[in-house]
Amino acid sequence: MRLRFTLAYDGSRFSGWQSQADGKTAQDAVERAFLKLCGERIIVHAAGRTDAGVHAEGQCAHADVPDDRLPVASWMPALNAHLPAGVRVMTLRKAPAGFHARFSASGKIYRYTIWNGPAMPPLLLDRAWHVPWQLDMSALKEACGAFTGRHDFAAFAARRFKEKEETKRTVSAIRIRKNGPLITLSFEGEGFLYKMVRILTASAVRCASGKLLCGDIRIRLRDGGPKLNHVAPAGGLCLVRVFYAKKTSGIT
Repeated sequence: MRLRFTLAYDGSRFSGWQSQADGKTAQDAVERAFLKLCGERIIVHAAGRTDAGVHAEGQCAHADVPDDRLPVASWMPALNAHLPAGVRVMTLRKAPAGFHARFSASGKIYRYTIWNGPAMPPLLLDRAWHVPWQLDMSALKEACGAFTGRHDFAAFAARRFKEKEETKRTVSAIRIRKNGPLITLSFEGEGFLYKMVRILTASAVRCASGKLLCGDIRIRLRDGGPKLNHVAPAGGLCLVRVFYAKKTSGIT
């Protein structure tokens, strides 16, 4: 039986999503919970690999479990009873055998949070990027507008592998919300390169700080370089939602 479930986790408690030898990742925590319930290793496949410190409200994952182990309705409370406090299964359902959390995904939303005030509220530590100097919101909006659409984002991503990677992506929308000193940028797109959202955020903030021209962003989007090396802190980033086409998201 294939289970599809949504996970929320506090990224500050884990070394990222993907399993590592030290066992300190979110995937390791979830797989340990399945091991306790099934008596065997169950591999959990997620929609994407979040880095150390990055949070999730809507990480989607799937796992194949023995049909007769538990009723579908019992899996969510059972898993949460065996998970550490920093991660929880928020929704769970049975999925078609052809569903894949990563390969069936059609888009994602990430949210980046900035605190643009002189003093950082302690409750936002590891939840937002503290930018104490004043930002020009018009320049921030202009930079985000430049990123929207289909572009070559080679200059706005880090290399994960030695092999050359396709770097063209479509960012369908970047929504900016400001509530006093609290600023959120919501990035919606078909998919994102390694550290791309954090580099886009850092670049937009540099434009809003007068340290980078929006024209330089457009040149890099056109020419694919030179790369920008400024990366916003991991703690401000959260995976909010993963989208799936209707034909792959049905319930059996």
